[in-house]
This record gives sequence, C-alpha cells and structure tokens, in this order.
Amino acid sequence: MIKWKEEYKIGVEQIDKQHQKLFEIANEAYELLKNDFYYDKFDRIIEILTQLRDYAIYHFKSEEEYMLSINYKGYPAQKEAHDSFVDKLNAVKLDTIDKNQNQYILELLDFIINWISNHILGSDKLIVSQK
Repeated sequence: MIKWKEEYKIGVEQIDKQHQKLFEIANEAYELLKNDFYYDKFDRIIEILTQLRDYAIYHFKSEEEYMLSINYKGYPAQKEAHDSFVDKLNAVKLDTIDKNQNQYILELLDFIINWISNHILGSDKLIVSQK
C-alpha cells in the first residue's frame, strides 16, 4: 500500500533507512487490514502498535542526535513533534481497538500516512537544507 519512493529521501542514509522501516510497519498494518482470515486481530494490532512505538522512539532518538550534531535550528519543534507522535501512541485505549478492529487499523494507517506526508516530506526535509 505505501511504497517507498526517492522523494521520501532526505539525504541522510541512516535516517532514510529508518524511514523505510516505518513504511514496512505501515505495510504490516495494511496487510492485517486486508487479511480476512483473522477473525480477531486484536493481538496482532497490539504487536504492530508496540513495534511502531518502539521503533519510533529509536528512530526519533537517532534523528534528534543527528540534528544536535549539526546544530539544527529546528530541533525544538522536531523534538516536540516526535514527543507528540509517541504520546499519541501511548494514549491509545485498548477497548477502542477491540470494539472495531478494522476501523482502528484504518485510523492507525491514516496517522502514519499523515506523518509521512507532513513530517518526513516537510519537517525532515528541512534538516538537510540547513547544512
């Protein structure tokens, strides 16, 4: 569903590879959504959500260290956006997921796609323009 394209590259190999992993996690969610063999997707949704949160924390730490290493002026705004992303994942109510699992997957995909469109293609691209 979500394909990595050259336009998503920001030009820092380590960060680009990490962004590609976020695409992989999004595609896992999409594959689960399409999979009609799972009657109850709750456990798998929790696995994907946990993987996304844990990977985002790892990626944001790495990206923030890079920004600090180049004295990126936009660091505070980036840090705030990163913290907000993780906070949103931490605030998920499990009963909301269980009530309508496919709807939750769609909402999660929408959240990730919006992040890719707005943050990676917007904010993250600015990191290298300062160099």
